[in-house]
Amino acid sequence: MSTRTLAVVTAGLSTPSSTRLLADRLTAATVDALRRRGDDATVEVVDLREHARALADHLVTGFPSGGLRAALDTVTGADGVIAVTPVFSASYSGLFKTFFDVLDPDALSGRPVLMGATAGTARHSLVLEHAMRPLFAYLRAVVVPTAVFAASEDWADGDGGSLVPRVERAAGELADLVAGRPTSARPADPFADFVPFDQLLGDQA
Repeated sequence: MSTRTLAVVTAGLSTPSSTRLLADRLTAATVDALRRRGDDATVEVVDLREHARALADHLVTGFPSGGLRAALDTVTGADGVIAVTPVFSASYSGLFKTFFDVLDPDALSGRPVLMGATAGTARHSLVLEHAMRPLFAYLRAVVVPTAVFAASEDWADGDGGSLVPRVERAAGELADLVAGRPTSARPADPFADFVPFDQLLGDQA
């Protein structure tokens, strides 16, 4: 049995937070799915609310403080990432974006990512496709097909039971990707071995 590491990035601002609640649901379902595939899992949660000041400092100094440095290392070293944000002004939160802005541009290359978002109304559900998916595509992450959005009405039954099918499907997709790759393996850089353009021109002469 292999042990896989999951980094859970949550950008909720309140306590309790529906964003953190959704992140916890996705995490539990992914751990269960990995165990069904014969793998164990360790989970490390990065609560961005705790790093808000350090993120602002990092933007102007270029250097992360100790706690933020550990959070960045957690995400960089994980076999899979679960990233959940609240929706503000029809997009991900500034805190969420700032964290991925200061993350090394290659840190998520080839890394499986499961996306989630929360908001007061289902009208914001397209944030997953028009904002979050392009962000992780730019970072060259491997985003699972199913993303999970939770509006206020999804928690109306008290335990979020209406989310269960989507959560389990998304968790299964992430588990498939995480279990199918070597633990903590880094993908090969497709641009590491290239022929300079002037050499190509020389070969044609």
